[in-house]
Amino acid sequence: MLELISFLINRIQPFLVPICFIGAWVVTTLFVWSLWVAARDSVSAAKQMHQIPCTGCQFFTADHRLKCTVHPSTANTEAAIHCIDYQAKTNPMLY
Repeated sequence: MLELISFLINRIQPFLVPICFIGAWVVTTLFVWSLWVAARDSVSAAKQMHQIPCTGCQFFTADHRLKCTVHPSTANTEAAIHCIDYQAKTNPMLY
């Protein structure tokens, strides 16, 4: 049994270095690819979140209990991007 294992190890040994080399590069490439995909998705999500107009609306209260007096359940969410009740703050005394 020990001779069989020794024979198999001696036969496989010349192929171990190339297999490990290719495996290391595959793992490195997958790691870099996953970082790239995560960065791309983060930028996409940030662009989407910057389209939310709630902080510039006169109905926005900036209070964590009641964010918006008109649509409190959708304030500061993606559903508020095309809010039909949006009115820009025009009076500087409202700030």
